[in-house]
Amino acid sequence: MVWQRPDGRNSDELRPISFDSGFTRFAPGSVLTKCGDTKVLCTVSVTEGVPKFLAGSGKGWLTAEYRMLPSATQQRQERELMKLSGRTQEIQRLIGRSLRAALDFEVLGERTLTVDADVLQADAGTRTTAITGSFVALANAISQLLQQGKIERSPLSGQIAAVSVGLLEGEPFLDLNYIEDVAATVDFNVVMNQNLDFIEIQGTGEEGSFSRKQLNQLLDVAEQGIQELLIAQREAITDWKEIFLN
Repeated sequence: MVWQRPDGRNSDELRPISFDSGFTRFAPGSVLTKCGDTKVLCTVSVTEGVPKFLAGSGKGWLTAEYRMLPSATQQRQERELMKLSGRTQEIQRLIGRSLRAALDFEVLGERTLTVDADVLQADAGTRTTAITGSFVALANAISQLLQQGKIERSPLSGQIAAVSVGLLEGEPFLDLNYIEDVAATVDFNVVMNQNLDFIEIQGTGEEGSFSRKQLNQLLDVAEQGIQELLIAQREAITDWKEIFLN
């Protein structure tokens, strides 16, 4: 039996993705990212100064926060206020680690970039959509810093995108939606850079094990999807050639 995708996509086909830049007024970088029915508002703010452990080093920093709005899912979820769930903490750390791999912090100087990824609507893939969209917001924030003369050259030294893959009926599928995410026996989140080197791989057998051959198949499908996402990001960043160091 071969899994039939609810939306009719091929097994190696991404959901439609779009980046609506300048979605909010005040953040230097602001992008509403849509990946199928998943919608994440990604913003990047800039503050002078860095955490204490970096003070006086001449290097900047990037940190990330992730939240899901109560109405992002079919059943309302309580807001996370004083105490964050383990899942939320893990996701925002993943976003931060991923995006830090794209920056030369000495070029940034002693400034802190804060990424906020707020899930407006969830249909699986919220963390990968947050990473992919936040990179576009990050590029927009850096562009504004350059235009304002606050930095002399761009600290953007890499490009980052992420995608989910999973095994359904024993076969690899790209960019799972919620129905597929629930049904998948194996679920992976893959983060890669512009050279298709891995930044992070998160994977688990939800209901069983997977073979080395299946692992290779999942990573091949993820790489194909990320290549397409990298292209979509560059098309969404109007001054890409000016802000990308490489």
